[in-house]
Order: sequence, then C-alpha cells, then structure tokens
Amino acid sequence: MEHPGFFMRAGPFSLAEIAKATGAELGAGADPAAQIENVRPLSDASSRDISFLDNRKYLPILQQTRAGACLVQPALAPRVPASTAGLMTPEPYRAFAQTLGLFYPDALLPKAAEGGSESRIDKSAVMEEGVVIEPGAIIGPEAHIGRGTRIAAGAVVGYRVAIGRDCYIGPLSTIAHSLIGDRVIIHTGARIGQDGFGFAMGPKGHLKVPQIGRVVIQDDVEIGANTTIDRGALKDTMIGAGTKIDNLVQIGHNVVIGRHCVIVAHTGISGSTELGDFVVMGGQSGTVGHIKIGSGAQVAGASHPSKDVPARARVGGTPARPLTQWARELALLARMTKRGAGSGDGSNDEGA
Repeated sequence: MEHPGFFMRAGPFSLAEIAKATGAELGAGADPAAQIENVRPLSDASSRDISFLDNRKYLPILQQTRAGACLVQPALAPRVPASTAGLMTPEPYRAFAQTLGLFYPDALLPKAAEGGSESRIDKSAVMEEGVVIEPGAIIGPEAHIGRGTRIAAGAVVGYRVAIGRDCYIGPLSTIAHSLIGDRVIIHTGARIGQDGFGFAMGPKGHLKVPQIGRVVIQDDVEIGANTTIDRGALKDTMIGAGTKIDNLVQIGHNVVIGRHCVIVAHTGISGSTELGDFVVMGGQSGTVGHIKIGSGAQVAGASHPSKDVPARARVGGTPARPLTQWARELALLARMTKRGAGSGDGSNDEGA
C-alpha cells in the first residue's frame, strides 16, 4: 500500500495567488489563472508543479524541466522554457520557501502524537504480532510497526512512521517522517526525521524553509547512538541497505547513502551529497554539500572532500586529495620542519 505522506497539502493555487504570496512578477505570456498543485524539484516537476532556480549550476536542468512554473531571478527569465511560466523575483529561494509555506502550512509544526491523549500508544497505530513496547515509549497516530520489533523505553515513534520487522529502536530515540525497513538497529538517543537545516538567508533575516521530504532507511542498517539524520527538503534522505553508521554522525537533508557503506563516528555529511555503494568515511571526516562520492571510495579520518570523489579512490586531507599525494605532502612537510629545527644557531629573540 502506498504511504499516505506526512503532511497535508493545500491548494491548488493559481499563478496569480502564488505571485501575490511571494511578491514575484509573472512573466510575459503566463496565464494568471493557471492552476498549480504542488512544489517539486526542477528535475521531477510536471506541468502542474512549481519549482525554483537559484544557482546557475542547474541551468541545464532548467532548460529540460517540465515544470508548469518556475521562480527565477529576472536575469535568468530568458532561459526559462517556453512551456514553463516564469515568476521573476530577486530572491527565488526565499520565494520558494514562501511557496512551500502556502502549499504545506503544517510542515513547520510536525506532529508526533495526538495532543490531549493519556494513552502512550495511539489507538490508530497498527502493530503486528510479537511487537514489544517498553515502558515510557510513545507510538503516534497511524504508525505501523512490524512483527518482532522492539521499541525500547522512552523512544518516540511519530505520526505515520512505518517500521519493518525484527527491528530495534533504542531508548530515548525519536523517529519521525521516516520509513524503515526490516532488521534495522537504531541505538540510544538517535534522532531520525527532524527538519533539515534550510533557511533562505538575506538582509531581511533568515526565513525557515519547510522540509516536506522523508527519511527512508532500507533493510539491515545500523545507526549509532546520538546520530542525527534530517529528513529531505523536497526529495527523501536515503540510507541504503546494509549500511553501518557509528555514533554522533550528522547526515543532512537530501543525502543519499548507498548500500553497505561504513560511516565512522563524528562524520558530517552535508545536504544533497550522494555516496555510492561500499563507501567508507573515516572518523571526523566530512563533506561539503552537493557532491558525489563514488562507489568503493574511502575517505580518511579527519578529511574533507570539497568536490566529487571518483569510484574506488582513496583520499585524505583538507581539502581531500589522493591519499598517496597527501602522504607525500605530510612527509615533505615533516622533513622540512626537521631541517629547519636543526639549522638554528642556538640564539633566541628574548629581550629583542
């Protein structure tokens, strides 16, 4: 059965209504009465959706989009396809945030459980045979928990969350806006499915961008204590089957992690980064956003890729470069430092 989603969508709204709500100007030839039903990324939008462009890097996607409308800066209006209505605004990302608020007015106040209820387990929750709910755990409305799963003391399973079979949800962890497969282990204090860190920043202040995506965790994943995984903004945050994530890891919104990856403690993966299968991220490593780490790649501890990493590459340092190059640089620096220390004449500058 298809999941019903976590947020109620308002609308449809006309282009005129969207323009009024965002302060955008309709482009020449746009039909003010045209109806828009949803907000979607440029790559996925249909003729009934609105999207936005705020980075020239994505101009090729704009030129191929099937979106019914797009929020863009005035200078980029000529690049909008003829089949897409342009809405011109100097701050497309801020207008996009306002549009999301129009379509998803409850997204900034997500719910975990029904207010005013004394029951820890909502009457609409569905639990298969053999589910164990420990003292103090809360199961929200329309949650679904599969056979043999244990929800430990003090954990919160939020509204419409789906958890598969033979899972373990650790004490004091919180699961919201998430779909979780079978045999998943989530350790103490993990936070899954909260808002991604999205703000339209500007001189008027920082406008919060509603996050309407989900977290999807496939089978046989293990997630360490106090690790946090943000839900997607428009698309889903994805954790592939068999991946193992250590304690105190931060995974941002829209991140896609492939199968059987290993993410070691204190790693931070910025929004919209994609990891292929069998990637290893060493402890205290991290990435900038919107890059790809190829399948089989290894990132050394305390290293930080700032651009795409090829498949099966081994990189280290900040910014990360091929591991052999980084090792040579460190060895050369050590030799130079040793020679410099040995070339002194024994004098010092004290009292100079």
